[in-house]
Amino acid sequence: MNFFKNIKSDLPASIVVFFVALPLCLGIALASGAPLFSGLIAGIVGGIIVGLLSGSQIGVSGPAAGLAAIVLTAIGALGGFENFLVAVVLGGVIQILFGVLKFGIIGYYFPSSVIKGMLTGIGIIIILKEIPYFFGIDKNPEGDFAFLQVDGENTFTELLKTLNALLSGNFSVGATIIAVIGLAILLLWSNVLSNKGKFFQLVQGPLVAVAVGIIFYFFTKDSSMGITPDHLVSVPVPDNFDSFLGQFSFPNFAVITRGDVLITAFTIALVASLETLLCVEATDKIDPLKRVTPTNRELLAQGTGNIISGMIGGLPITQVIVRSSANIQSGGKSKVSAIVHGFFLLISVILIPNLLNKIPLSVLAAILFIVGYKLAKPATFKAMWQAGWKQFVPFIVTVVGIVFTDLLVGIGLGLAVGIVVILFKSYQNSHFLHIEDKSDGKNRIKMTLAEEVTFFNKGAILKELDKLPESTYLTLDVTKTRYLDNDIIEILEDFSEKARNRNIDIQLISERGIVENPDSYIQFFKLRKKTT
Repeated sequence: MNFFKNIKSDLPASIVVFFVALPLCLGIALASGAPLFSGLIAGIVGGIIVGLLSGSQIGVSGPAAGLAAIVLTAIGALGGFENFLVAVVLGGVIQILFGVLKFGIIGYYFPSSVIKGMLTGIGIIIILKEIPYFFGIDKNPEGDFAFLQVDGENTFTELLKTLNALLSGNFSVGATIIAVIGLAILLLWSNVLSNKGKFFQLVQGPLVAVAVGIIFYFFTKDSSMGITPDHLVSVPVPDNFDSFLGQFSFPNFAVITRGDVLITAFTIALVASLETLLCVEATDKIDPLKRVTPTNRELLAQGTGNIISGMIGGLPITQVIVRSSANIQSGGKSKVSAIVHGFFLLISVILIPNLLNKIPLSVLAAILFIVGYKLAKPATFKAMWQAGWKQFVPFIVTVVGIVFTDLLVGIGLGLAVGIVVILFKSYQNSHFLHIEDKSDGKNRIKMTLAEEVTFFNKGAILKELDKLPESTYLTLDVTKTRYLDNDIIEILEDFSEKARNRNIDIQLISERGIVENPDSYIQFFKLRKKTT
């Protein structure tokens, strides 16, 4: 890898990803009931270690919102954070085993409509969840993207609270003002200034918005527009080097043989792997260069990252779509942007934690607004509608599922609907019937089988054969059929007995020639398979 090849694109992108990742690392740790520093550890390891090992050029890894509920439950059930870390380490080992066993191929079996629904659903949920932060109202942790929140509210009751606060004037004026200014800077930068020279291409709008936010804080902190600490980033600040080291936790391997620890480890490995594979598929789809990530290598990288994260007190890691899409939207070209963002997290929490704690969360909400909108553009809905109901239905079910439940449930619902649509299409496309004349007193019907006919098509073909009237001359064309399931051959075998009783003659056409009233379809297709 030539580190400096795309540095002009990767460095600005890494800064944007850093600002997106920082509050999410802290918020996910808070939502998980874990030490705040554990989220930062996961972000650092996900950026540097996984970034180096991964085959993805634009994916970014770190703590995942989808695992927050699992982590919160597991820490209590296992008897403490140190016991939970053992499950994280073991989960990483299992992920490496998944990679060795080539389980990464699972990622290629998610329908395109579901992946697009995933991206759009996440975009919508980002916007909905960040609205309260924009006005300096919400108390729910950043990164809690589930419909049912850890503070007892849900996405829409939180929005109602925000609306009531706005109507009653019970919101942070300072946070709102700087959020509006930050959003204006971002829109101006991306739509006008980005084409005005190299400076505006190198220095990204989010960096300027955050810098203005910090300046605004200092100038207004003693006024009525001052932003209170609960509306600022909250990075742990150690008093000295010893207290910094004291923020690291280490696994209690004495519990490694406990059944509940092993079950938690497998759960983490399974969910983290699934989220990663979904994210890989999604990021590859929106990668401007259309590169393909090796999924088995990604599982190996994620497993290694989780082992290291768990060993030093970090949360579980996955590849995450919010940071990955922010990377792509900011012009990231290679894995360097993910790696550098990890170093930015590491250096900043060591050297400038106090400065980080002056960043208004409302400015970061403005940045995430832009990320969310680009994922959930109205044009996407229009394009999916125009693609037809077979694409639109799984897409919209995935979107609604993510907004009203969480990422994995939404994906599961979309996938289930997608499978039903595939079965329906398979049922429809198994064969083609052509009815010919009756000049000799017989019904002449030609049935042309599709290129691949599986047991999914069993019902449709059986229905058509049973409908054939007596004294029919059936031509069965399998010239283009390359795969014929044994279930279908058995149907034809059974039908040949019925055909004799109903005075139905059968002509079988294949690339080998024509066979009149074949004695055995099983023998015919076995012979055909040997010669093709």
